[in-house]
Amino acid sequence: MSFKHIDVLHTAELQQQGAVLVDIRDPESFAVAHVPGAIHLDNYSLAEFIAQADLDAPTIVICYHGHSSQGAAHYLYQQGFEQVYSMDGGFEAWRMQWPEQVVQGS
Repeated sequence: MSFKHIDVLHTAELQQQGAVLVDIRDPESFAVAHVPGAIHLDNYSLAEFIAQADLDAPTIVICYHGHSSQGAAHYLYQQGFEQVYSMDGGFEAWRMQWPEQVVQGS
């Protein structure tokens, strides 16, 4: 067993229930727009994130289109995360589903 795939609708549901969303896109793209409540995760913040994370909490990885997030989700699973998901369609799917639910320019 490894990570699971999740669509944007189920991502929103799990987030409402306390799931952690991590966005692995580049810092500039994250700064321009991201899913509300998402944490930016990159090679510089990864070790600290893992050290402080609740490994039992559902964790959803978001990238641009849902491809890179699969590798990152698998990596987090290997690090001991119990419930890891890769969001199918990535940030672009979220933006298309809920354009009004995107944090702009933070």
